Amino acid sequence: MNPLENLINRAEGLITKLEALLPIANIPVDWSTIAWRWVAKSGKGELQAITHPHAIQLDSILFADRQKAEIVRNTRQFLQGLPANNVLLTGARGTGKSTLVKALLTAYSSQGLRMIEVERHDLVHLAEIVSLIRDRPEKFIIFCDDLTFEANDEGYKALKVVLDGSIANTSDNVLVYATSNRKNLMPETFADNLPTKNADGEIRPNDTIEEKTALAERFGLWLSFYSFDQDEYLQIAANWLTTFQIAFDAHARSAALDFSLTRGARSGRVAYQFARDYAGKQKLTS
Repeated sequence: MNPLENLINRAEGLITKLEALLPIANIPVDWSTIAWRWVAKSGKGELQAITHPHAIQLDSILFADRQKAEIVRNTRQFLQGLPANNVLLTGARGTGKSTLVKALLTAYSSQGLRMIEVERHDLVHLAEIVSLIRDRPEKFIIFCDDLTFEANDEGYKALKVVLDGSIANTSDNVLVYATSNRKNLMPETFADNLPTKNADGEIRPNDTIEEKTALAERFGLWLSFYSFDQDEYLQIAANWLTTFQIAFDAHARSAALDFSLTRGARSGRVAYQFARDYAGKQKLTS
């Protein structure tokens, strides 16, 4: 490489580093849609419109009547400007936690409900997200799916601020709805929570454990979901098949059981996957 090429490469590298340090330009948000995803890159982010959000009906969610009634009541309070709580949905995989949150958008978007999906690693941007929507007339649910944290994760601190509230970050038009497979949201072994305790020389490590595992307690409403038995799984599979205009006869019942055996699980997610697979096979033309 000649000296000129070397100089050009060094200059380009310097420009790249400088661009990362510059404040992000204000990217206009498409407020005409009802759902967004926070997309971050190199420490900068924007609300990216979801033009075709998944339309799920509340009636399609079975064997979660109590949980459904609670979260619907809380959401209606929120939409009517009444006191409402942040919500944590915990329990077995595939039991309808995420589906229930998404179904709320289908049911209540006409009443001003909006949803912003934020990945766990982007929670450090929560204050920025809240500042973008603070003065909007709509009501926003910040949706965090499959929420868990590792030790020393900075995201939980940003989430704690939004849940607890502070002078800078509280907003009456924002709630956080999160799903998780564990209630504590943190690794539960001593070693997982304190991987660097010797290096840090922490005097009271139990305080750190308590601070992190208590994050779940900052959600005002907890909803627990449980695994389905065989009969419940079959009813869910039958319900999903009807949405594809396929009868749940003896052959479909046998196929649903075989499908669950190959997956090693009887969950709502498996029932939905079976329905799509079975309906596709029945309608496939040669």
